[in-house]
Amino acid sequence: MSILAVGSMAFDSVETPFGKAEEVLGGSATYFSTAASFFTPVDLVAVVGEDFPAEHIEFLQKRGVNTDGITRTSGKTFRWKGSYGYDLNEATTLDTQLNVLADFDPQLPKHYRDAKYVFLGNIDPELQLNVLKQVVRPEVVACDSMNFWIEGKPDALLETLKHVDILLINEAEVRQLAQEPNMVKAAHKVLAMGPTTLVVKQGEYGAVMFTAHSVFSAPAYPLEAVFDPTGAGDSFAGGFMGYLSSTHNVQLLTEFKGVD
Repeated sequence: MSILAVGSMAFDSVETPFGKAEEVLGGSATYFSTAASFFTPVDLVAVVGEDFPAEHIEFLQKRGVNTDGITRTSGKTFRWKGSYGYDLNEATTLDTQLNVLADFDPQLPKHYRDAKYVFLGNIDPELQLNVLKQVVRPEVVACDSMNFWIEGKPDALLETLKHVDILLINEAEVRQLAQEPNMVKAAHKVLAMGPTTLVVKQGEYGAVMFTAHSVFSAPAYPLEAVFDPTGAGDSFAGGFMGYLSSTHNVQLLTEFKGVD
């Protein structure tokens, strides 16, 4: 069963203690779709500029990603520049250029609108909600967000979360969203906002999943050679949702849906 994914496609410039890369393919939608495509087809919605190479679109198509929802418009593609120290769990943003993403108004192709699995990548929560309004009776809706939207558009984000089944964000974002330092208390406050499942990303330490009545912790596989973690959270979300879509085993995630 395919997944509808909306998010950003970008050029990333990244520097770590182990090297640097300039203007490489990035963006939440790119990482998510690539990972999810190992499990299931993906219908992608994103916007790119005139400078976006056709070879990057072809890469996604070869992975089985449907690119009918990618809009190419006049202007430059979204760009992000960041750096990491030896603690690869934390990125420092050096520059963000929204470019064509600033005017992104996602419109779903007609054949995308019956999607049963939806992933709302890290974009403006107003756009996330706009996408949901175009989908006919989705079964599972997952969402990502970040501190920028939690601080800048809290009301829009809270409205979007009312329609979300699974929220995937990191520890700092959970605490910020709930305004609660204790992770367990914060998780339950976030669940009360709408999602039935909260997946807390913990970088090299793995992830913790909360539902109303359960907690499940999964460590990350230890690696000796990690050079650039950019897009790791989006790739994790892609694998997570891709597996759910391919197995359609969502009972644990939705068993408490609609319970007051």
